[in-house]
Amino acid sequence: PFRSVNNFLMTGPKAYLTYSSSVAAGAQSGIEECKFQFGWERWNCPESALQLSTHNRLRSAWATSRAVAATTPGTLDPCVQSCSGCWRFEERVGFAGGRGWVWGGCSDNVEFGERISKLFVDALETGHDTRALINLHNNEVGRLAVKATMKRACKCHGVSGSCSIQTCWLQLADFREIGNYLKLKYDQAHKLEMDKRRMRAGNSAESRGATAEAFSNVHTTELVFLEDSPDYCTRNASLGHHGTEGRECLQTGKNLSQWEKRSCRRLCTECGLKVEERRAEMVASCNCKFHWCCTVRCEQCRQLVAKHFCSRRDAHAVANHTKRRSKGHKR
Repeated sequence: PFRSVNNFLMTGPKAYLTYSSSVAAGAQSGIEECKFQFGWERWNCPESALQLSTHNRLRSAWATSRAVAATTPGTLDPCVQSCSGCWRFEERVGFAGGRGWVWGGCSDNVEFGERISKLFVDALETGHDTRALINLHNNEVGRLAVKATMKRACKCHGVSGSCSIQTCWLQLADFREIGNYLKLKYDQAHKLEMDKRRMRAGNSAESRGATAEAFSNVHTTELVFLEDSPDYCTRNASLGHHGTEGRECLQTGKNLSQWEKRSCRRLCTECGLKVEERRAEMVASCNCKFHWCCTVRCEQCRQLVAKHFCSRRDAHAVANHTKRRSKGHKR
């Protein structure tokens, strides 16, 4: 019965109204996560470039993975949750999953989210060329990322809380963890080496054969791309990128990640820009005291905070940097 209900929900007249808002919210969350993951890199996931740049491999995986998470029952209305919540999982309920625990409860139905994702996201790819196949492949990588990061949650049972046995189920990971997973996949993305001579044949059997051959060595969990990206140091209106001039970078701070520590060098110095320090006045609560009973009163303190930005060097230095980059950059 759950399968037939799912089929109705997927194809009924209210399907698009039911899920479109969740898919849209999921895609926006994916963009925000993309901005976080690329916040200290030259290409920082600008919304103006999402449909234009060669980073479409990232856009499709990120948006797809978030669409799956956003439309997995538990995030939808109560009817959808009760009708589609765990029909696939019920097959395992009561079976031992390991020492001291059994499957039970109600897992997040990620398969349901996958089907919604395919309905909305994969349907955008109407072509049959290599780029369309790449986008469909990366969409699937996004869906697999959601599955790969699911976690087992358990509840203890037993006399007086002894936890002699546990009932466990699977639930979605926090999207930040999915984002970290996809960022690693992005850093390890596989470039498709295509036979350009065979690809000129358009949508012929020879061209399709070349595409199939290129994909033969690609694992289903690998992100793929077709073209190398530019260096993104300078403004490029056609790609929707503003360059790194004016971008903030970090030189000091506690618990900085490796990307934050390298940000000034990567965004400024290596792009022929200088690091400029600017001081800004910040207002923050300070000297807070607890007063009986029961309030906390604080003073407002002002302090100067140093921030660092990429700014233009003199014209001679910029010219020298451009010459060096044109000789050494591989396209």
